[in-house]
Amino acid sequence: MACVHLGKIAFEKAKECGNRTVLKYRDDADNKWKDISWSELAQQVKVIAHSLIEMGVKEEDRVAIFSQNMAEIIAVDLACQAVRVTTVPLYATSSASQVDYIVNDAHIGLIFAGEQYQYDRCIEVLQHSQHLKRVVAIDASIQLGGQDAAISFEDFKKHGEESKTAAAEFDQRQTRLSNNDLTTLIYTSGTTGEPKGVILRQSNYLQAFHIHDIRLTNVTDKDLSLSFLPLSHIFERAWTYFCMYKNVVVAVNKNPKKIQQVLKEVRPTMMCAVPRFWEKIFMGVNDKIDSFSPMMRKLMRHAIKVGQERNLEYKRFGKKAPVGLNLKYLFYKKTLFKVLKKVIGLDRGLFFPTAGAALSDEVNIFLHSVGFNICVGYGLTESTATVSCYNPYNEKYEINSAGDIMPEVEVRIGENDEILLRGKTITEGYYNKPEANADSFIDGWFRTGDAGYLTKEGRLVVRERIKELFKTSNGKYVAPQQVESKLIVDKYIEQAAVIADQRKYVSALIVPSYEALETYAENSKIKYDSIEDLLQNEKIISFYEGRIQQLQVELAAYEQVKKFTLLPRPFTPDNDELTLTLKLKRKVISQHYEKEIEAMYE
Repeated sequence: MACVHLGKIAFEKAKECGNRTVLKYRDDADNKWKDISWSELAQQVKVIAHSLIEMGVKEEDRVAIFSQNMAEIIAVDLACQAVRVTTVPLYATSSASQVDYIVNDAHIGLIFAGEQYQYDRCIEVLQHSQHLKRVVAIDASIQLGGQDAAISFEDFKKHGEESKTAAAEFDQRQTRLSNNDLTTLIYTSGTTGEPKGVILRQSNYLQAFHIHDIRLTNVTDKDLSLSFLPLSHIFERAWTYFCMYKNVVVAVNKNPKKIQQVLKEVRPTMMCAVPRFWEKIFMGVNDKIDSFSPMMRKLMRHAIKVGQERNLEYKRFGKKAPVGLNLKYLFYKKTLFKVLKKVIGLDRGLFFPTAGAALSDEVNIFLHSVGFNICVGYGLTESTATVSCYNPYNEKYEINSAGDIMPEVEVRIGENDEILLRGKTITEGYYNKPEANADSFIDGWFRTGDAGYLTKEGRLVVRERIKELFKTSNGKYVAPQQVESKLIVDKYIEQAAVIADQRKYVSALIVPSYEALETYAENSKIKYDSIEDLLQNEKIISFYEGRIQQLQVELAAYEQVKKFTLLPRPFTPDNDELTLTLKLKRKVISQHYEKEIEAMYE
């Protein structure tokens, strides 16, 4: 199957597939899932493209899409590609200042705003911006507030429907489509500095489709993928377009908070997710098991043990399991494991791409034990997502690795064990950032900033962000993400930030899972007046000490958390302690909690 320019894909697929469904979305009016065919999508794309032309958007202009996941933003994005306009996706939770920075950096004149929150932030920026001139409000319920520069999505589309001249210009631009077209500028989340716009061209996306075609041979038009992660993130964005290229139906999840309900309604065969999603599944299942009767609890633990032995000790290496073990596993697969998957809504799942952070070995082993085909991978915005991943059809994966290197992607290990990349999916650099570009490449290889190594089988193991690697005052190196990943699998720990740089020992700021902790306090008859009061209770502190000791038994002594502080509020993007992709901003956290940190070293 030939890879088609994203500016033509809707029209080519409409000819090929016609009324076959390409997208599904929940209609807010009646809470029912509706289908969009390729023919309908192609018509929407053409109308939006005509409207862009009619409103004066020129070739190679930048247009931002500031929205949660919606079927409409896929049509807008493809329309931009169809008329050689670059899209700049923004996270739906971005603040006005974050939007303003990107508008100024990319010289954005027009923004599509998904719902009221995004619209209001755009209007804040519009008041003083020298670049932003127009805001298109996608959701029909958005209150425009009499803004002359704002227009509803329906009125915007009328410009294209009623235009007498846009069609000819559209046809001309279609003839000029090129694999060198600048498709997207995706801004990095900026954990250690200001965000940078990653340049991704059509050639990057088309190569990504090509190499996934080679690796994922069993993806067919019978599959259904749930678009759950933000489409502003390269992982979900590249995956969604790959699915559309493969004629996979994509169900667009608009509200991440309703994911449990949506999973049961949609029952996808595939879905991208980050490790935190699977950690929540792991904690939820184990919490449920703990509530069972002693006999049922013993049966469930035995089933998981059987699954681990069969799937990880035999099937993973292509070895035939003993007859008795295999029969036990097949029994549990058709009973307990089947019920478990159905309750979650993943009973039809074939495989699940998982990336964005490290998945703990404990969670990974559990998921494979009960039959979830987790396809762990590693990638960056700068590599158009996937650099390596488990092969979902080849069971010989290594639990602590990020899988096999993708076809036609080159990886080598440089100075300080830095992972270096080369290939057609790799960005040419950052928009308007010559200094960053000079620092990001060495002899034609892209510097990821991640430390890792290749196993003798050629699989990639990612250890840590080099800039985040801590060195204690005793000269020992500590990888904070590795320690944190051990802690946050506990149902009583929601977030953890490790402290160790130039310190005598490792400490941690712990954000408890408040709901679980309050239930524990109630069952333990611990009285308290407030969450702050509860977190200072000696019984609670002792409770966490015991759990943290158990969680880090596999770590070296110098890596283990010696002291910790329980925090009464979580880290969030709103207080600038997390990026919009929910990564810790360690420098900000250290500043905000300087007093608490120093107290752990007195």
